[in-house]
Amino acid sequence: QVQLVESGGGLVQAGGSLRLSCAASGRTVSGEFMAWFRQAPGKEREFIAKIRWSGGNINYADSVKGRFAISRDNGKNTVYLQMNSLKPDDTAVYYCAATMGLRYVYWGQGTQVTVSS
Repeated sequence: QVQLVESGGGLVQAGGSLRLSCAASGRTVSGEFMAWFRQAPGKEREFIAKIRWSGGNINYADSVKGRFAISRDNGKNTVYLQMNSLKPDDTAVYYCAATMGLRYVYWGQGTQVTVSS
């Protein structure tokens, strides 16, 4: 079992930055992935970025490339999402997720990010 707790959301003006954190507890496996998703009101959940626990294999959605960066600190069992140049369209609930058997099985409770214009 893996438990995930996100933090770092909030209200920011367009062009600003936020850093989200996802603290994982329980058994993590180096070959598995951690990822960030988001869901805006009335929209489907959208993949944002992923990283392998062992590092590398980083992928981003086209909508955030060049603005967001995912990283991890294995010593702290934490994954981060640095979000720069935020836009109102980035407003959503952001979720952290972890794979088991390369399927996203574990999810956090989400953290709200609101970008004002």
